[in-house]
Amino acid sequence: MKTPTYPPVSFFFEVIFQGGKLGEVKTGFQSVTGLSVDMQTETLKEGGENRFEHTLPVRSKYTPLVLKRGLVKDSKLSKWCMDAIVNFDIQPMNIVVHLLYLKRSDTQKPPEKSEPLMTWKVINAWPKKWSVSEFNAEQNAIAIESMELNYSYFEPMK
Repeated sequence: MKTPTYPPVSFFFEVIFQGGKLGEVKTGFQSVTGLSVDMQTETLKEGGENRFEHTLPVRSKYTPLVLKRGLVKDSKLSKWCMDAIVNFDIQPMNIVVHLLYLKRSDTQKPPEKSEPLMTWKVINAWPKKWSVSEFNAEQNAIAIESMELNYSYFEPMK
């Protein structure tokens, strides 16, 4: 069995929605952005010390998760977004993002199986914004829907 190559490629991934009214939904996306966290800080001035300020950590802040894919008619996920945004029926869900790699066996050529190389679990995600790309008769482009989700935090897994 071969080990995955490093650095891993970023185009081979899957997204799984868990919980809420939808149950478990595994779907493909064109892009996933927002797996990012930074430390918020505050400064403290010390009396009599004019050369510098102390910078202290306060809390972690997570950026919104943005998922993009081709526009899907009658999508459960789009309905989930619209229910939250239009009807204020907010049903938080957990989301699992797997960065995948192809697992191959040296002895078996045809059966290739994808396995998670890295996994992130996004906790309590809820829709903040839904949008569709520009319709433009001068371009030959696919209509893209974007879902922007707020969440409490994410955990790297495995």
